[in-house]
Amino acid sequence: MIIPNWPVPANVKAFSSTRKQGFSNGKYQGLNLGSHVGDDITHVESNRSWLAQQSSMPSAPIWLNQTHSTTVLEVSTPTQEVLNADGLYTKHVGVVCSAMTADCLPVLLSNSSGTEVAAVHAGWRGLANGIVENAVAQFDNQVMAWIGPAIGVSAFEVGKDVVEAFVAKNPSACEAFYPTNSPLKWLADMNILITQRLNSIGISDVYYSGMCTYSDPERFFSYRRDGITGRQATFIWIDK
Repeated sequence: MIIPNWPVPANVKAFSSTRKQGFSNGKYQGLNLGSHVGDDITHVESNRSWLAQQSSMPSAPIWLNQTHSTTVLEVSTPTQEVLNADGLYTKHVGVVCSAMTADCLPVLLSNSSGTEVAAVHAGWRGLANGIVENAVAQFDNQVMAWIGPAIGVSAFEVGKDVVEAFVAKNPSACEAFYPTNSPLKWLADMNILITQRLNSIGISDVYYSGMCTYSDPERFFSYRRDGITGRQATFIWIDK
């Protein structure tokens, strides 16, 4: 487990999983937590159950059907229902919020008093369209953020549509794109892009794992690298 390096109160518990350990085989080798990627569902369920036990979660995580939307749901109780959203927010003790990724940004949010938390799945579409802003809008108090393992700038080649989507909202976003030797292709730095979006809404306390999913196949699943692959996840909850 990767424990966030941010100064939240002790009652806020959070971590990112890796692909190590687990029961899945083949392209999903390890601790695949995604039930939608073609893996044997019994292996996925075993992986989820094992992880919940190993991490001493107070309840099973709430899982999402993620579609690169900007939907952030407030949850008050644990549920086995898979919710249609790309972010979860709670202010209730023992409710475990999750965000699955395999290159996209897993974003954790907490207020300084440890009474509100959120987990967000932020791909480039969701980030450009405002999912982080939607998540922060749920909070009543000052927020800090942690950005978990995601694809690094050296591996994330994008086209003109991605550049235009961000620059149209914020001209300074051009600072996050670096030209390549390929025509109309750029390398995108998602950490810069999300930091700009957070700063623009008053969030200056931003922390980073500094880990690249693409370049570390032993620890992470990566959709951009492998195509057919599993999913890791990032979790947060308020402890008693």
